[in-house]
Amino acid sequence: MSFFKKLFGGKEEKLTQPQTNIHAEFWQWFQQNQKDFHRIINGMNRETIEREFFDKLSPELEKVHKGIFFLTGMFDTETAELILTPDGIVPNIVFVEELVAVAPEIEGWRFTALKPETDINNVSICMHDQEFSKESLSFYLKDHADMPDEFDLVVAHDQYNEEQKSEFLQAVYIFLDNYLGEYDSITKLDSVSIIAPQDAEKELIPIERLKNIVILKNSEISRLDKVIHANSDDDEYVGLEGETDEGLPLVATLNRTLLDWDQKASHPWMMIIEISYDGQNTNGMPSSDDYALLDTIEQDMLDELKDVDGYLNIGRETGDGIRTMFFVCKDFRKPSKVADQIVNKYKHHFEIEVSIFKDKYWRSLSKFG
Repeated sequence: MSFFKKLFGGKEEKLTQPQTNIHAEFWQWFQQNQKDFHRIINGMNRETIEREFFDKLSPELEKVHKGIFFLTGMFDTETAELILTPDGIVPNIVFVEELVAVAPEIEGWRFTALKPETDINNVSICMHDQEFSKESLSFYLKDHADMPDEFDLVVAHDQYNEEQKSEFLQAVYIFLDNYLGEYDSITKLDSVSIIAPQDAEKELIPIERLKNIVILKNSEISRLDKVIHANSDDDEYVGLEGETDEGLPLVATLNRTLLDWDQKASHPWMMIIEISYDGQNTNGMPSSDDYALLDTIEQDMLDELKDVDGYLNIGRETGDGIRTMFFVCKDFRKPSKVADQIVNKYKHHFEIEVSIFKDKYWRSLSKFG
């Protein structure tokens, strides 16, 4: 329970769970076409694969959930592999995992959730006229005295130039997805930057040692797994008032106890929900009806995401046509699903944007002091 639950009161009602056979429908469709798809992939004709497989698969995956992408090829001489990927988007990981988890056994097929890790000797990415491999890449970890558990990876490329920073960084992310595996690349690294070797602030380490260091670092921070903040009832809350650059009012209610907490890294996932409403005739604030519905949405979130389970409601900010809610979480899977249900339940009332990302020290909340 939290301050917001006490404020809203009323009977708890669970979000309606979507009753759908969408996963089963997808795999039934796939089974009906799998022989043709296997033949097409085995033929390895790019134009044919795009026309006869990619163009048919994409709209079917869209029916399951927006933002599921795929890779394909022959795993061995007899087996075609379909790799489903969220393409780096954290909230979509769980929907990829769930779809693959119920995949049927089909002879000649292998289904994989997220890009798997690859032996470093077999990882070589050629992009932007450059090679990204163990021969061209090295790294070190940047130290942060005030953020000891931060995994801040600095990668050096021996041909790096600042003019192509975004291109080099894009290629490094693809390399890391393939080397570490997409899941570890997304969830274990807090930040990644790219430099030239001569700009390194510490001794550079061969990139093939990164995987072991990721394992070691993850083991060190596992001590945080058992840290919980189980009862927000006793926390101190604070109300803040301000205004936008245009002079419109902003009001916020925040959990001051949590903002001052010294165990932030135990809840490393930030979820920000932005709900747009019509505030044109109300000085940027919600109408009374919108206020009530916005509070109902927040209560729905609180009923599903409880502090004892590792989901902490930091507070909310309202003004300039947007209600923003802030949650910090131990994991991202349940928040992703709850947020998706919220978006679908209230899509005819509000436009809702959801962001879930790694923010181990809650720097996204720094504006609240």
